[in-house]
Amino acid sequence: MKAPTKIEPSSFLYEERDAIAFITLNRPDRLNSLTFEVYRELTDTLFALRSRPEVRVVVITGRGKGFCSGGDVEDIIGELFSRDMSGLLEFTRMTCELIRNIRALNKPVIASLNGTVAGAGAVIALACDLRIAADTAKIAFLFVKVGLAGADMGAGFLLPKVVGLSKATEMLYTGDFVTAAEAERIGLYNRVVAQAELEAETDRWAQRLAAGPAFALGMTKAALNRELDMSVEMALEAESEAQAICMLNPDFREAYLAFTEKRPAKFNK
Repeated sequence: MKAPTKIEPSSFLYEERDAIAFITLNRPDRLNSLTFEVYRELTDTLFALRSRPEVRVVVITGRGKGFCSGGDVEDIIGELFSRDMSGLLEFTRMTCELIRNIRALNKPVIASLNGTVAGAGAVIALACDLRIAADTAKIAFLFVKVGLAGADMGAGFLLPKVVGLSKATEMLYTGDFVTAAEAERIGLYNRVVAQAELEAETDRWAQRLAAGPAFALGMTKAALNRELDMSVEMALEAESEAQAICMLNPDFREAYLAFTEKRPAKFNK
């Protein structure tokens, strides 16, 4: 199925600027909790971005005091009680499709965490490639606190690979909040800055990646995804093949010429 090229969501803000797509969750009065519509449009937007080569980096953030507090209690949770097993599976598979589309997008995705990160919001942040956070951005995978498995939307797969099995087990078993400083210490956040500096810090990361070799970055992300479950021998062979492909891309020669000519590289747009 070909991804649509026109992106016009109605449940959150979307903007493209300087080769960067900005997705801003826009329900600040509800700590940007997710509705069925937001889930669907986020999923479709991440899919559509596959077909927009002019977009080289994606930033996901939120308005107000929260990045995302998870599923909306009124819009989603209450409605789920009326569903049978088939209907519940339809919903849970849809939430996992969003995570799949973040991971499958062959461009860097940055979570710019402006405040509270909880539940499904925590897994969305986890699925992104990088997490830049304000010092107020505490995070919790709080599914067990509402009687659900801590392993939701891929958290049981991704979190141990980011913070290690022991810490992931603690976080998924307790559902407790972790401060931004602690999240940075355990490797869950890449950077923590003062709230007033978050936008500028996010822009610095996004612009740096947008100016980089898009093909090589896409190949790197694909390799990271593939090699999560590979043996070392399989990974070495996969990386041999991926690197040979990159050597045929014009960006490789451009990097060499820029080095020999002592100038900045100008990678393909």
